[in-house]
Amino acid sequence: MTMNTTYNRRSFFKVSALAGGGVMFGFHLLQTQQAEAGLAETLVNTSGLNGYIQIDSKGIVTIMSANPEGGQNVKTSMPMVVAEELDVAWKNVIVKQAPLDTKNFVRQVAGGSQSLRFSWKALRTAGATARQMLINAAAKKWGVNASECTTSEGIITNAKGQKITYGEIAEEAAKMEIPKDVTFKNPKDFKIIGKSTQNVDMKAITTGQPLFGLDFKREGMLYAVALRPPAFGQKLDSFDDTETRKVNGVKDVIKFGDKIAVLATSTWAAIKGQRALKAQWKEGTKLESTEEHDKKMLAFLDTPSTAPKRNDGDVKAAFASADKVIEKVFQAPFMPHNTLEPMNFFGHVTAEKAEFVGPTQRPEQTRKEVATLLGMKEEQISIDMTRIGGGFGRRLMWDFVLEVAEISKLAQKPIKLVFTREDDMTCGQYRPASKYKFRMAIKDKKAVAYHLTGTGTNGQNFVRETFFPAGAFENLLMESHNLESNITIAPWRAPITNFLAFAEQAFFDEVAKEIGADPVQFRLDLFEQARANAQKGMKFDYDVDKSIGVIKLAAEKANWGKAQKGVYQGFSTYYSHNTYVAQVAEVVLENNTPVLKKIICAIDCGIVVNPVAAVNQSEGGVIDGVGHAMFGDFAFVNGKPQANNFNKFRLIRMNEAPKVEIHFVPSLNDPTGLGEPTLPPVGAAIANAIAAATGKRLYGFPFVKELGTQGS
Repeated sequence: MTMNTTYNRRSFFKVSALAGGGVMFGFHLLQTQQAEAGLAETLVNTSGLNGYIQIDSKGIVTIMSANPEGGQNVKTSMPMVVAEELDVAWKNVIVKQAPLDTKNFVRQVAGGSQSLRFSWKALRTAGATARQMLINAAAKKWGVNASECTTSEGIITNAKGQKITYGEIAEEAAKMEIPKDVTFKNPKDFKIIGKSTQNVDMKAITTGQPLFGLDFKREGMLYAVALRPPAFGQKLDSFDDTETRKVNGVKDVIKFGDKIAVLATSTWAAIKGQRALKAQWKEGTKLESTEEHDKKMLAFLDTPSTAPKRNDGDVKAAFASADKVIEKVFQAPFMPHNTLEPMNFFGHVTAEKAEFVGPTQRPEQTRKEVATLLGMKEEQISIDMTRIGGGFGRRLMWDFVLEVAEISKLAQKPIKLVFTREDDMTCGQYRPASKYKFRMAIKDKKAVAYHLTGTGTNGQNFVRETFFPAGAFENLLMESHNLESNITIAPWRAPITNFLAFAEQAFFDEVAKEIGADPVQFRLDLFEQARANAQKGMKFDYDVDKSIGVIKLAAEKANWGKAQKGVYQGFSTYYSHNTYVAQVAEVVLENNTPVLKKIICAIDCGIVVNPVAAVNQSEGGVIDGVGHAMFGDFAFVNGKPQANNFNKFRLIRMNEAPKVEIHFVPSLNDPTGLGEPTLPPVGAAIANAIAAATGKRLYGFPFVKELGTQGS
């Protein structure tokens, strides 16, 4: 990272005075993010923020947080960056959640673990520009050169020792010319970034204050619970609401499309009314089953692609001349998101405008979809964001907002739509089912060629052709096939890589054993080969040195290969969301059953803005990965989900969570993703440790099914 870098942002900055004294600094980030990040805007790999800094006459700084907050801590960490460059005391900062506002904010998305990465330089510039304007105003007041002035925690001091607070000079600062160039702090001078800071919503969360969508209430609103087709491919034929209308609290029953909404004065009354509905369903499209999906996807694995995602060297010749070919197939089921906070949203549609409030990861696109549905202009629609009680990609979608919009329009009332757990699990959006076939050519006890074929439901690409091991093999072929299905899917924490990483890293472990190589050294050798191939012009996205760095750190912290007797270790590493992760899992045998005890995790995510939050994020990703790898299973029969609540869909339990040890590579590089990257590699680390303990290789989720157990 270059220290004291200068940026020109004059054309993007604006200032306005506050009626009660003080100043508001605004900063439009669209241009800066496009110019500096240089990255394409995609569904799950981008997100951003346009921040406002408000300083009142007492020096209290209010920072508007524009990104949706879903537990990833952006509502705390992103304002920390602004406050650092502004040079104010964190105790004097108030953070507020901004609504959707495309005039002043851009990329208001919580997805892809990219919030800090995309906004890092822009947030720093916003704070640094405001600080310089305050300095310039104070210098003018004192009749001194601005270069003679310094700042510290909201106080400006000149060479003569004179002092003035930001609050005292804020109004004058609003009249100053916007600086053409600003200078960032040297990281060695950081006072806020790099220090563990409590979540700004912690007190409200722990004392039960209304923060989440489910907490939101509006006078006169009705609660809605909808009955949807019980199987994908079914349509509504007819229904009888006689018993529903007898339920105390039920006010109305409304048909919308192939769904029925029960409107009531309470959630419970609406749920009881939904359960009392008698509906008849008919087949609309083909009713699909997991068994059928499996057969079709397995056939795809043996079908050559007419348009490979990557084709380096001569794979066919390399396999033809190999001493041995190792081939394995891995498979993963559909997976529901199961957000802790039930899916919900408030909507009030009138002829003139539409108002929406609730938990969403993607408000701007949601508003566009609602505008199309309602035939309204986007300017007529407002979306206020509440704190999100878990999203994991489910709330990147907008189906639930469209439902409340349609219900409110038909009912001509303010409506709060709430999903039951059964509604969400059976009528929601899912991680796509997928399968992978790996082939490795071995020559003279060395891996010389690699062939990956991926397939899954309703996706565009099930491989990552620029990620490792691309670059590590001169002969490499990657192919992807898509299976169209009427079962709806959505991004699920670390899309595609959440299973691809397991399959790849479990396969590599098996190859290493086959050729008699240490699993860690086997990977290190492949990365060195990638370095050599890069020098020959081969292209890929990951950084070899960072990849090697996390591998060595994880191996060192886990005392790889020297674990105490009775402890079996498994290794895994993966790059995703611009972050490098390596993990070692430790398993013991209890009554001949493998039990996971510990995960050691090394991470290179650039500079760590808020360490306590970073650890929480990382641990959460690991535990989530452990639980779904061990227990997550979901299937369809004739279009109908075979689990509708947690009595049939197994989640990890508190006593099954292993100890998690997090180690960050010290760095001053710009921050990268953190909410998702620790999840993908964890399944392989566990599977490889289980193989070391039992000799049994695992080829699919959930592990308990292959192991024939129900415990940990």
